[in-house]
Amino acid sequence: MPLWAYGVAERPNPADPQAVQGAPDAPPPAPIPPAEATRKRRVEGSPLTFTRLEIRGNVVDWFPDDHPNPMPSIIKRGPAALGSTGRPCGTCHLSDGSGRPENASPAGLSAKYILRQLNDFRNGLRHSVEPGKGNSNTMVMLAKAMTDEEMKQAADYFSAVTWRPHVTVIETNLVPATRIQGELFIPIAKKPTEPIGNRIVEVPTDVEVNQVLRSSRGTWIAYVPVGAIARGKNLVTTGGSSIVNNQIVLGRATACTTCHGADLRGMAPDIPPLAGRSPSYLAREIFDIQQGTRAGSYPLLPLMKKAVEKLTAEDVIDITAYLASLPVAGPAPGNLTLTRR
Repeated sequence: MPLWAYGVAERPNPADPQAVQGAPDAPPPAPIPPAEATRKRRVEGSPLTFTRLEIRGNVVDWFPDDHPNPMPSIIKRGPAALGSTGRPCGTCHLSDGSGRPENASPAGLSAKYILRQLNDFRNGLRHSVEPGKGNSNTMVMLAKAMTDEEMKQAADYFSAVTWRPHVTVIETNLVPATRIQGELFIPIAKKPTEPIGNRIVEVPTDVEVNQVLRSSRGTWIAYVPVGAIARGKNLVTTGGSSIVNNQIVLGRATACTTCHGADLRGMAPDIPPLAGRSPSYLAREIFDIQQGTRAGSYPLLPLMKKAVEKLTAEDVIDITAYLASLPVAGPAPGNLTLTRR
């Protein structure tokens, strides 16, 4: 299990109730220091200002022009049936659906695909293999409370947004030390001193901008093991197949390009893009599909399960590192530019 992808600090006992973010009995957040509570804050590129009190628990919209349509109530306030105990879509997926490593990026996905996922959550067909992944349980809770019209509004809103890449992949042997906060890895030092080992470490480029100010234009760094991108390219494009004595020897996977397109940018409306996406998110979904906790109603999902069933933990790292490094605009990917440390 790629625990690095789930961001769970303490795994619950099997008998414990599953964690849900924003549940009525959730512990209150730590108080904001008085001097910070009402101070106006800014992020680069936005003419707007917000205080910490205005940001906390709300869908802060630093860049209204980044989404073509006004936010509907389901994005700003959550399911009407839950009232004040609900959670708006935008608090986690942000005002434009760009999302973060601990959740999904619905921006730019087809409305049909988003609707299918919401209904799968509602009908118990999609959940996390990790019971401590609170936001996955939250999605189930919210989907069950949403009306069909609220689902449609959310799907139409997010699908109309142009998705932007926001992950920089760095191959390295050492990473900064981190702590887990809200299912996300937060660097606690600038200097990389900790061996990366067999994992990917995805962190905010700027903790203040991403965590405190909740900017939808925040960017992320994904530290990956040296050589992962090249190994991942082979798996993604060939499934790990090779030619021995002029004969093709099949690999242990199916090439991702078979279904997700030669450029890995998806085959709308039902096959999602993979290029440039968060490696943490992609790794969770691969493992959940392997384990059968992401079953889903899509008829081709059994083929996806078969395609990934033989992948090792190292394969998942390599595949997601390569996919995250890909461009998402312009010509189909050829030679890649990456950073090594």
